[in-house]
Amino acid sequence: GMSLDIASIDTISEINMDYTATIFLRQRWTDERLCFDGNKSLSLDGRLVEMLWVPDTFIVDSKKSFLHDITVENRLIRIYPNGTVLYALRITTTVACSMDLTKYPMDKQTCTLQLESWGYNINDVMFYWTRGNDSVRGLDMLRLAQYTVEDYFTSVSEAVYETGHYPKLVFHFELKRNILYFILETYVPSILLVVLSWVSFWISQSSVPARICIGVTTVLTMTTLMMGARTSLPNANCFIKAIDVYLGICFSFIFGALLEYAVAHFCTLWSAPDNVNETDSNKSSKTSIDRKKEKSKYSGCSSPMSIMKRLFCIFDCFHVKNPYHIDNYARFSFPLSFIVINVFYWVYYLYF
Repeated sequence: GMSLDIASIDTISEINMDYTATIFLRQRWTDERLCFDGNKSLSLDGRLVEMLWVPDTFIVDSKKSFLHDITVENRLIRIYPNGTVLYALRITTTVACSMDLTKYPMDKQTCTLQLESWGYNINDVMFYWTRGNDSVRGLDMLRLAQYTVEDYFTSVSEAVYETGHYPKLVFHFELKRNILYFILETYVPSILLVVLSWVSFWISQSSVPARICIGVTTVLTMTTLMMGARTSLPNANCFIKAIDVYLGICFSFIFGALLEYAVAHFCTLWSAPDNVNETDSNKSSKTSIDRKKEKSKYSGCSSPMSIMKRLFCIFDCFHVKNPYHIDNYARFSFPLSFIVINVFYWVYYLYF
């Protein structure tokens, strides 16, 4: 029979995909050879464990573990008159935990602590939790930096290997990440950078240095923010995380604001010669109308020319007559589309 006390969960690493915890592992079994007369239990020196039979329990998926030995090895051996032995250890272990980071930092991770018998199979030893789910204590009092323990439970199973079937106990616990830190550290700054890029829509198109300075500065700052958000995550990671999606959206809007000014400024330069020649075109309007009437008589015979005219008409549809209206459209289209995308983003990652 086994029970656990979780003293602390020191670190939970997304880079290494593991967690480090300090636990008190208690094992109970009955050895009829150790029965003695009396009504009180007998506590023994931990060094006498070498003279007793003990289960060969090990922690599955443990990367490294050690038994505390200050000031002496942290072992407890207590024998009861009926031959029951209590064997307790204080262990710090680093255990692998497979994580799904696609919803990071709105993710939930389920980690396990598995206990197995190394050499004794199910015909030799039977493992069980002494008090079911109450066999594990201490999680309710833990305060973790980025996580909250939402749920935990125990289970009993068997490990199947080539050498046979072995008893196994599994402790499952579910961790939910606290998103407030990431909202203040990443989401709010990225939103403010997007809003800052929209300031250029209210600056005159003739103020080229001002608008270019805002566009380039916000793009570079957003790039730095994206690089900083990935420092605490695995470098070689196949996951496209929720925070990557959001930073990509913000970067697209900021870069789009810079491109908007490039298009508006180009259209302004393009429309300048048309404005200069507008007077001359008005003077020759009558002549052009007469020419169109004459050409219409022969339009049936010049199909290639009519096709070319249609193509020029299509290209003329994309011509912006007043480039200053581009900023007016951007003042409403950029914030509106950003709000709509944010609604879809938060609803999807929080509720699906």
